[in-house]
Amino acid sequence: MPRSAQAPQALPGAAPDTPLIAQVFSRLADGRFHSGEELAQALGVSRSAVWKACGSLRELGATLQAVRNRGYRLAHGSEPLDPARIRERLARHVRDHVRSIEAAWSIPSTNARLLERANPPSGTSEVLLAEYQSAGRGRRGRAWIAPPGGAICLSLSWTFREVPPDLAALSLVIGVCALRVVRELEVQGAALKWPNDLLIGERKLAGVLIELRAESAGPACVVIGIGLNVALGSEFLQRIAEAGTAATDLASAGLVAPSRNALAAALVSECVPGLMQFEREGLKPFLEEWRAADALRGRAVNVSAPDGTARGVARGIDLHGALVLETPQGLRRFISGDVTVRP
Repeated sequence: MPRSAQAPQALPGAAPDTPLIAQVFSRLADGRFHSGEELAQALGVSRSAVWKACGSLRELGATLQAVRNRGYRLAHGSEPLDPARIRERLARHVRDHVRSIEAAWSIPSTNARLLERANPPSGTSEVLLAEYQSAGRGRRGRAWIAPPGGAICLSLSWTFREVPPDLAALSLVIGVCALRVVRELEVQGAALKWPNDLLIGERKLAGVLIELRAESAGPACVVIGIGLNVALGSEFLQRIAEAGTAATDLASAGLVAPSRNALAAALVSECVPGLMQFEREGLKPFLEEWRAADALRGRAVNVSAPDGTARGVARGIDLHGALVLETPQGLRRFISGDVTVRP
């Protein structure tokens, strides 16, 4: 997706020029009805301006209800992202390793924005979140879409002193970290799909995108993007299905209005120690946990790789995180590729 040099628009309370759509979203985030007159008075604008902002929220995918004599209501109440609240919820041993936390209302891509910046010092991270990404990215150039307030769209940059030998396995490590967070919420049936997806059943709950900026020798900076579906709404889930992906969210798993700031803090609190451990020890400490959650093991699959498509039975991952496929010609290893389960 194209990148933009446009500065991110700040969330409510973060800047005097906060866009009206963000202010309306913040007022409606409690999931209750608010009249157009009430919103207009509180925000110092006309009712027509409020009506237009609500229309813009709908265009971005928010499920917004409008009822005569009651006003507007977000069908899924959603706590606005707040860097201060995220920081205060971080595990104590993690805070000193988090250099900055920022949240934007709208940005093309959180990953792309962090890639434009200088590397953070080794042992520290920068965290950037967005309520809405206009050009959110998944693997292989695919789009990652979510309505305002419907997901955690988070990117974290980290600098390794040198390129880790098993860097291709980092998405598996981050997957384990995200799985720990989801299991703490007592979500049932969560599993990992090689190389970068978190599933519930056969549906995608979260995805990981890792991008690298490294010199031929010396430090290597990774930008880790995590998209976690919180409450997308049935219409948006159908839209994703029509685009070719079976998706789900935490609301569908039975969680009612979880704190997104607490979720973001939990993800950072798992990923930062995970990165430090991966730098010291590689994939090994995460291997058995990943294997225990493997959604593909023993299933007939197709693997699309740069050199073509292979058919076989998934036999798990090896010590370096490569997918092992049993084919009629013997075992094959894949360090990258897309996997689809055959009926």
